[in-house]
Amino acid sequence: MSLPPLVEPAAELTVDEVRRYSRHLIIPDVGMAGQKRLKNAKVLCVGAGGLGSPALLYLAAAGVGTLGIIDFDVVDESNLQRQVIHGQSDVGRPKAESAANSVREINPLIEVVVHNTVLTTENVMEIFSGYDLIVDGTDNFATRYMVNDAAVLLGKPYVWGSIYRFDGQASVFWAEHGPCYRCLYPEPPPPGMVPSCAEGGVLGVLCASVGSIQVNEAIKLLTGIGDPLVGRLMIYDALEMKYRDVKVRKDPECVLCGKNPTVTELLEDYEAFCGAVSEEAAEAASGSTITALELKAMQDNGENIFLVDVREPNEYEIVSIPGATLIPKGEFLNGSALERLPQDKKIVLHCKSGARSAEALAVVKNAGFADAVHVGGGVLSWVKTVDPSLPSY
Repeated sequence: MSLPPLVEPAAELTVDEVRRYSRHLIIPDVGMAGQKRLKNAKVLCVGAGGLGSPALLYLAAAGVGTLGIIDFDVVDESNLQRQVIHGQSDVGRPKAESAANSVREINPLIEVVVHNTVLTTENVMEIFSGYDLIVDGTDNFATRYMVNDAAVLLGKPYVWGSIYRFDGQASVFWAEHGPCYRCLYPEPPPPGMVPSCAEGGVLGVLCASVGSIQVNEAIKLLTGIGDPLVGRLMIYDALEMKYRDVKVRKDPECVLCGKNPTVTELLEDYEAFCGAVSEEAAEAASGSTITALELKAMQDNGENIFLVDVREPNEYEIVSIPGATLIPKGEFLNGSALERLPQDKKIVLHCKSGARSAEALAVVKNAGFADAVHVGGGVLSWVKTVDPSLPSY
């Protein structure tokens, strides 16, 4: 369905702007009026990472007049495989500032607003209120629900995207005209059910595919052209090179945008709502978490331990802690790993960062290995504090 333009057109385009945007201007559906709307638009991109990189570059190139960037992270070398807005010389710099430099290089005619901060329940409403449209490039469920809730409460549309390995999704959530994110996903998935890109990986170019779709939807909303992805979920399979869309209906019982909403303000704690790890894992890890340095001391002292790496085989090939036996987390969850654990040794578990090993620890403790522990921070902590010569990922 066609929707009215989100913003009014600016008064005029300068000679430089006409020259720069000429390929837009000769498209009848865009024309002068559409480009003036883009000039007058204020768009906030949440995240300057995988999806934020192509989104920011193309929003800037398209002539969005005010472009906001919010990100609290710094550029890491592992980002460069997909976050093309950053370069080698940006490693260690705040992502928001690095992205802003690239955006200004793409288009010096637009205004760039940098929010080098964490998006929280304390600042999200104030930050969002200054923009017409939100582009969500976040990679965790807690922030996704907060972005959705703030957008609904402020009556603003936002363009959502998600990527994992070879699969991408995108949609437009605008409670005034269709469903919100909670209509599609009323509850977050169980902890550990959906791995993050840091755990499962992502094909770098997938970011460009989905991020460009997000920009396409943003332009359609701002200018009032075409049929936006309101009420539709676009699903992309890069391996099969297939696109399909699924209708998403507004849930009349939605706790946020339904007939009788029960969520009328932001939740106090979105991390708790989504749960990074299950209650069982958190309880198991309480008092049973050691540091990488403590593990190293155990090994140096010849303590009788059985070190288990619960990551996947391809991760084990990248880097491993000396002496670790690979038993993927899935084998703990289905119970097959338990028969491989010695009864006469202390069980020590680790993963990449600590979340998966905490889940496996809960299984191990329930099986009677009361003195089992896991390594907080996982192999990343080992590389950082014990052996920096090893690669990180």
